[in-house]
Amino acid sequence: MAKKGDWVRIHATVLKAEERTAKLPEDTQKCDLEMWTKGFLQDETAEIGDMVTVETAVGRLEKGELIEVNPYWSHSYGTFVPELVQIDKQLREALFGGEE
Repeated sequence: MAKKGDWVRIHATVLKAEERTAKLPEDTQKCDLEMWTKGFLQDETAEIGDMVTVETAVGRLEKGELIEVNPYWSHSYGTFVPELVQIDKQLREALFGGEE
């Protein structure tokens, strides 16, 4: 349950595929134009799946389906790659050490 003022993420379809311009590449024309955005919930209360309004960080009002409350970054740069340690050592030696 989210309440007014909570930081949330919403999803909305901005344009259906058939509403998009013909000037786009063919594969892009076949897809809806979708929006995911974050903002402060303007409705008194809402649950995941409800249609809500948010105010973004720059003050825009956007409407969409509530998909997450208190969203956060969960990406990474992948798992450890041992070769990168060796490359780092070689570069440091070439740039800052060595005889030449």
